[in-house]
Amino acid sequence: MKIFESITYYLGVYKKFLGKRLYIVFALTAAAALTEGFGITLILPLIEAADAGDGGLDSGSTAVRFLYGVLRIIGIEESVVGILIFIGVVFIGKGMLKFVEGGYASYLRAQLLREIKGKMFNAYREMDYNYYAHNNTGHFINVINGQVNNFIRSFETFTRFVSMIIITVSYLSIAFLLAWNFALMAIGVGIMLLFLFKYLNTYVQELSRKTASEESILNKFLVQTMQSFKYLTSTNQMQYLRGGVMNSIKKLAGYMFRQGAANAFTQAIREPASVIFLLFVIIIQVMVFDSPIAPIFVALLLFHRGMQHMIGIQDDWQRTMEKIGSLEMVVNEFEILEENKEQSGPIKIGELSKGIRFEDVYFKYEGKDDYVLKNVNVNIPVNKMIAVVGESGAGKSTLIDMMTLLLRPKQGEIYIDNINSKEIDIPSWRSQIGYVSQETVVFDDSIANNICLWKGDFENDEEVRERVQKAAKRAYAHDFIENLNQGYQTIVGDRGVRLSGGQRQRLFIARELYKNPNLLILDEATSSLDTESERFIQKSIDALKGSMTVVIIAHRLSTIKNSDLIYVIEDGNIIENGTYDELTLNRKSRFAKMVAIQSL
Repeated sequence: MKIFESITYYLGVYKKFLGKRLYIVFALTAAAALTEGFGITLILPLIEAADAGDGGLDSGSTAVRFLYGVLRIIGIEESVVGILIFIGVVFIGKGMLKFVEGGYASYLRAQLLREIKGKMFNAYREMDYNYYAHNNTGHFINVINGQVNNFIRSFETFTRFVSMIIITVSYLSIAFLLAWNFALMAIGVGIMLLFLFKYLNTYVQELSRKTASEESILNKFLVQTMQSFKYLTSTNQMQYLRGGVMNSIKKLAGYMFRQGAANAFTQAIREPASVIFLLFVIIIQVMVFDSPIAPIFVALLLFHRGMQHMIGIQDDWQRTMEKIGSLEMVVNEFEILEENKEQSGPIKIGELSKGIRFEDVYFKYEGKDDYVLKNVNVNIPVNKMIAVVGESGAGKSTLIDMMTLLLRPKQGEIYIDNINSKEIDIPSWRSQIGYVSQETVVFDDSIANNICLWKGDFENDEEVRERVQKAAKRAYAHDFIENLNQGYQTIVGDRGVRLSGGQRQRLFIARELYKNPNLLILDEATSSLDTESERFIQKSIDALKGSMTVVIIAHRLSTIKNSDLIYVIEDGNIIENGTYDELTLNRKSRFAKMVAIQSL
């Protein structure tokens, strides 16, 4: 009973993405199988026509008389040549149906690929930040790429499995009309064979689940190794990750071997089991039941095909089980993503006009007892430059993540233009934000596309080209870009590996300035720059004062002298705030002590 529940479940999964179109493939399969079966049975009246010579087909069996009736309608009941031509036409029709079936099945696989990968990407795009933070990049790549591809393969083998059932039933049904006792014996033996394979299917299914899980682990190691290639190679520490990689590969190789051995076993017994059974049944029919040889001869063709397809049912079900772990992982990922979907409010916020306000905000991470932010009250007026300073681990980055609504307060409220953040449509807010972090975000594409993020054609659109160059100039990146061999069309490599650290950071800033945001967040954006680059960027930042709201997290306190207001955070608490001059003139100020230490 479990196998029928599994078939129903998997059919429901595929139908969820494809709808009723799925049944068209099975209908075409049935039509092709019945057409082929009909063509094979025409051999029987052909034999009798050749033997009778005088139209004695009316004296044959019920099945023969039915076929004779069809031939009589066509007008070829006594023509051996006519029957042969008709058989050829029937098989041509069967071939056309198989072509349409195969083409439509390929179309459905392509649609399934588009549906699942598109929906998975959108689900990842809308996932909650906490879910992202608790998983590794290798997991996401493994699911959307490797496991979804295996999902499609499972669909291919599953449709073939169902098609095999339809074809087998079609052949045996037609054969039943010719020799019912022959058919019953075939069905009984076939069911017995499938029952014996039940344990092999369970074994293969478990291997599939282990394979899907292990592929995520291997992807994690590979992604981390490639991302850290420069560091690992420079320090000769690649070998320490090699153990994890090789262990994972060893497991996957073992699972692959066992799956292959199981498949080889099924393939090996497929034809021998069919032939031995058919010989046994024919002997019984002729020796025991003294059945006429002509119907048995035609039934033999049908049963041989039927038995081949019946064992093919096992083969395709086993192949489906080999990939079913991927299907289960993809379905489970969709369910988890639905549970961890980022919650957005109904109010689409307009251009920032008043500011951002934190009221008595507390925050702690999942699974942690201590609060990272405690009773935080911060006011960020529109078009002002606000700085947040504090020691490492004080809570500065968490405060920024709450400002972008990646994180939500455990207690307290955040207001944007006097609207509670819980009510705000998140995309409408984030589309106003520019964010430059210490860790540069650069894509493996041209410099122009890195700045405009593919929002236009730099080469052919003059307006886009002017905006890109203007943003680069404001970020003091234009000169170094022009000195590159291909200028703005230079490909920067994976994560900008072909640029220096300072060049990557200026390119990052140029992208945010191209966006022309209403809120620009600079999270220690100049900490990794050389002195000259930092001076250029500082000029660019100072020039923004009054034109947009700027929030700066700074390690070098000399870079925030022109801020309108500075908040000092310590151990998750805002301990003081004021202008640069106000805080430095207060000898008891924590900020003044920090400035004094940095000046030494």
